Amino acid sequence: MDTDTAEGPQLVLQGKFADQATRAACSQDSPPANDEGIIRIPVRMVTQIRKACDAAEAAGPQL
Repeated sequence: MDTDTAEGPQLVLQGKFADQATRAACSQDSPPANDEGIIRIPVRMVTQIRKACDAAEAAGPQL
C-alpha cells in the first residue's frame, strides 16, 4: 500500500510481465496508458490481494 501519492492511496502489486500475445489481447479491450503495463498474478495470490483490498477499504479516509 502506498499512501504517499498525489492521486491518493494505491495498492502496489507485483507480478510477472505478460507475454506479447496477452498484452495485445488485453490492449484490445483496454489499452494501457503510457505509464501502465500488463502483468500476470498467480491465482494463489487472490487471498492475499483480497486481504490487502479489505484492509485498504477498512482504512478508508484514514489513509
